[in-house]
Order: sequence, then structure tokens, then C-alpha cells
Amino acid sequence: MTVWDDIVGQPDAVAQFRGAAASAHGRGSTFGMTHAWLITGPPGSGRSNAAVALAAALACPDEGCGQCEACRTVLHHSHPDVTVVRSTTLSHGKEATKALVLQAAGTPVTAPWRVIIIEDADRMTEAAANTLLKAIEEPAPRTVWILCAPSAEDLLATIRSRTRNVALRVPAAAAVAELLEREGVDRPVASFAAHASQGHIGRARALAGDEHTRLRRAMVLKAPRMMTSISDAYSMAHDLRKVAEDDAKARTKERDDEENADLMAAYGQGAEGLSAGRVRTLASRAMSDLAKVQTQRASRSVRDELDRYFVDFLGYYRDVLMLQLGVGSDLINVDLRTALEQTARADDAFTTMKRIDAITAARAQLEGNVPPALVCESLMVQLLHPV
Repeated sequence: MTVWDDIVGQPDAVAQFRGAAASAHGRGSTFGMTHAWLITGPPGSGRSNAAVALAAALACPDEGCGQCEACRTVLHHSHPDVTVVRSTTLSHGKEATKALVLQAAGTPVTAPWRVIIIEDADRMTEAAANTLLKAIEEPAPRTVWILCAPSAEDLLATIRSRTRNVALRVPAAAAVAELLEREGVDRPVASFAAHASQGHIGRARALAGDEHTRLRRAMVLKAPRMMTSISDAYSMAHDLRKVAEDDAKARTKERDDEENADLMAAYGQGAEGLSAGRVRTLASRAMSDLAKVQTQRASRSVRDELDRYFVDFLGYYRDVLMLQLGVGSDLINVDLRTALEQTARADDAFTTMKRIDAITAARAQLEGNVPPALVCESLMVQLLHPV
């Protein structure tokens, strides 16, 4: 097992990364390696996994064997020379990017290269992007930047021109199912999860291994079919937002609690001679700052959860459209064929396309900072009565 085994359905990209790793270790063409990469592809294509695999191959003396300490620590996000930046708020700010640039100027500790991965690089503010641009224009000699984004057009043209773009595609359902089977999932469950996830590997793993995820998907996909009136649409919008908030809170609570406990411990909680009230006073400013970060993270998490629901909607109406047009493509929601056929008979392809347009617009509104409540209400009304 190498670090490349989990990069599903991307043979061309893996070939480029392998060549770069060989070059970085002095065993390939001198033109194979570059100091700045841009990995693009739709959600679920494996951008982050590919970036981490490349980082492991650069740190590993055997170019990504998957077994050595360097590979294991990179894959578990604990290697001192590999930094992975995940966006938990609505954007990457300038100050955080300046800190990364400063870090990038340092010498690697144990690996030949220092690697900085920015997931969701498309969420950088303009000021943050300009700060990063300066670091890429004048790179530190042993530093590699790996940016991930849905498309190259989501970044500044000046950044695009200074990075090597590797485009990924959504892996085929068969490839995702094969991966799940290798991980011990039964074949029928693996096939269902691979199709229902629309090729998104992380989502497929959740659907295959978590009953709550499967139940939530079933509930979400039932919602549009249960609406018969405007009041139903508003009620469904409220319910959709509420379950998104509950799921997001469940995901972030443990991390929030750990951060709060660590902060209080840093200010002396439990230390002899310090009262609880005194600790709270000392930590009040830091706790206030942390609360702001956690609030931003909670907002981002709710939007991400709603976006997952909207992707499920897209898959459902895509299947409806395929049935209406008589296209022989495989269905995403194989388990819902009866419901899909009923919806296909009830409407025409033009109406279905209007619904797909509405869902696409709703996803853009979530990214554009429109309040989730308004996004949900608008979408559910348009699914009931396409404009």
C-alpha cells in the first residue's frame, strides 16, 4: 500500500505527482518538480487527499511508500514539515496568510521539503491572495505550496500563472465502490454508497459506515416530495435548516469543548492558589476571541451541511431528468427508482431543469454569505413552484 492507493480514478494526476516526487528526490527530470501547485476539481474529486499524498511523497525517501514514519505522520497530519490549512470560517484572512508565509520561510526540520497545503484556497480574501502571491513569486528554496480549489478561475490570475495546475475529475462509482470493498465494506453497501455519494469518497465512506448519515439522506430526499403548499415549503425550509444546525453542532461541539478546556488550562485552571473566578478573569479576553472563531466555524459548518443536502437534491433531479429524457445513464439514487419515476411522470424536463437551476443558485448563495434561512426558504418554494 502506497500513499497513491487512495487517489481513486486519477491516473494522469498520479503520474504527474509521481514524476514530481522522483524529481524532488533527484531521481527524475529536473522539470518534474515545481514550488507551487494548484490542484483543482469538483467536490469529491479528492483534492485534499491528492495534496496530502504529494506531501507524503516529498517527505518520504522512497517517494510515498505509505509505510515509513514520514508517510504515516504526513497522512495523520502530525509531520513537523507539513502544514494543512482547512477553512473552518467563511474565508481565509490576510493575517492568517501572513503567518503561513512567515512559516514557509523556515528551514525544514526533518524532511527535504517544507510543504504547506491550503484547502479551499478559493476562500482567500483578496488581501490574503495578494499576500500569498508575494510568497509564491519569491519562494523559499525548500518550500512547496499546494493550493486546492474547485477550479483555476476561482483564484487570482497572477496566482494561477505561477502554479502548476493539476485537474482532477470525479471518480467513477465503480472505482469508489472498489475502494470501499478494499476497506472491508460489503459489495451491495459499497455499490449503494458509491452511487449515492456521486463519487465523493468521504461521503461514500460515511454512507457506507454510518447509519445516521443514511437516515439523514433519506429524510432530506423525501422533503421536496412531501410539499403540496407554500406553508409546506416554509415548514420544510425550517426543518432543513434546523437539522443542518443540529448536525453541524454535533460535529463541532467536541472540538469547541477541547479548545475551551485547553485555553482555561493555559490560564491556570486547576493550579494551586488560583481560584476559578480568577482564572475566568484572566482568560476572559482570550475566551471572547475564541468564541468569535467558534461562532464563525459554526456558521461555516451549517452552510457546508446545507450544501451537502443541496447536492443530494441535485442528484435526485438529475436522475429525474435522465428518466424524462430517456437517457441510458446509471442512476445515482438507485434505491429511489420508484419515487424518481413518479416525479418524472408528474413533470416535464423543462420543469426539472428549472429546479436544477434553483438548486445551483442556492448553492452559490450559501457561498455568497446569504443567510441560510433565506436560502432554504427560497429554494423550497422554487422546488414546489419552479419559476
